[in-house]
Amino acid sequence: MTRRELWARLGGATLATGPRRRPNVVLILTDDQRQDTVCALGNPAIRTPNLDRLVQSGVTFRNAYCMGGHVAAVCLPSRMMIMRGRSWFSILRDPRPTPNLPATLNAAGYLTYQFTKRGNTDHAAQQSFAYSDYPAPDDQADRLAAQPGRQMADGALRFLARWIEDPSRPFFMYLAGASPHDPRVAAPEYLAMYDPARIPLPRNFRPFHPFDNGDLFVRDERLAPWPRTEAEIRRHLRDYYAVITQMDREIGRIVEAVKQAGQYDHTIFLFTSDQGLALGSHGLMGKQNLYEHSMRPGLIVAGPGIPRGRQVDAFAYLLDIYPTICELVGLEPPASLEGKSLAPVIRGRARQVRDTVFLAYRDTQRAVRRGRWKLLRYPRINRTQLFDLAADPDEVNDLAGRPSHRARVDELTVLLGEQQKLYGDSAPLVWEGAPPGDVTLEFYQKAPPPAPGKP
Repeated sequence: MTRRELWARLGGATLATGPRRRPNVVLILTDDQRQDTVCALGNPAIRTPNLDRLVQSGVTFRNAYCMGGHVAAVCLPSRMMIMRGRSWFSILRDPRPTPNLPATLNAAGYLTYQFTKRGNTDHAAQQSFAYSDYPAPDDQADRLAAQPGRQMADGALRFLARWIEDPSRPFFMYLAGASPHDPRVAAPEYLAMYDPARIPLPRNFRPFHPFDNGDLFVRDERLAPWPRTEAEIRRHLRDYYAVITQMDREIGRIVEAVKQAGQYDHTIFLFTSDQGLALGSHGLMGKQNLYEHSMRPGLIVAGPGIPRGRQVDAFAYLLDIYPTICELVGLEPPASLEGKSLAPVIRGRARQVRDTVFLAYRDTQRAVRRGRWKLLRYPRINRTQLFDLAADPDEVNDLAGRPSHRARVDELTVLLGEQQKLYGDSAPLVWEGAPPGDVTLEFYQKAPPPAPGKP
């Protein structure tokens, strides 16, 4: 079926079925997209008209977090947590893929569809989808490299055309592509939208990270040489922004297809990413750290009965998406889920569903946040950071060493230990005889050979 024929079918299928017993759900998940890459969320340097419309149409969680992960490819545990509604600690203890989100929606009468990347995703749980699409094989990557999001949107349109043939059941689409993960290659017209010299650097840009966080030489960190230069980071940001803008166009095609199918007013849209990315912030490039830029992807929820244009500061985990969808469509979430439904916050009935965020990366980094205060701990070098996120959202002013904040460090360290127990994290917070961890530029220049793989 050609694209023209597909659009003709969608455009000609104005369904007179009225509201369903349950709304449709479209969950769009990007790869490595930090929260501050949406114009409507405060970044005038980027163009995201379709995501802006979603922000204006629904509720945005400004403090949505990926909990972290046990591997450098954080997208893998992140997507598993979304599908299973449990922490990565729980998944490691019990890797069985049930319950999972598509299976729950199948049982509730939904027709389920996914478009997902081939690697670093929850294949075991995602086998529950009734229909699945994947990107073209790697040998076609060069031909498709300048079309980020195109295959995902085409797959969504094909599924809607199939659904229209029998619209008796609500649909659930999980659209989880591989952009804007590198390699980032946008079409020339999107690259032309951005002049690297005019793109602002992150306010926490640094030429290199000043101490060993435990993964300074992972593959992601080798995408730019040390010291990071302003010109190099601006080039990376230009490519990143261009891919996001091109992908935004494909998100617009998906939303328009739902409208053409007569289902826009009966569909809940959720947009997020598996985690963020550094791209020069703190001298880092990847997501193998617990700073805000790498752990906060943002979360937008829009649809029938959802307030329009609200931005909230309530804490959320990506593992909350599963129970949230359940409550929004009128289902009881499985009792074994660790995630909490965000529906009370979305509907304005509660300010928050949790008061603490716990973050963890491998056995090298731990963090806890309560209110405006965030403590990060690096056990292998016995180092602690403390940030006041209300006064210092970019985490550049470490207060941990100040005597006036000693009691707060002690209080948050206790809280961190309590959160470890809550999630079954047995990693030590103190290593005897650990080195101080401070590094210089010469440390990076003597870096060992890169490890294989592609986080």
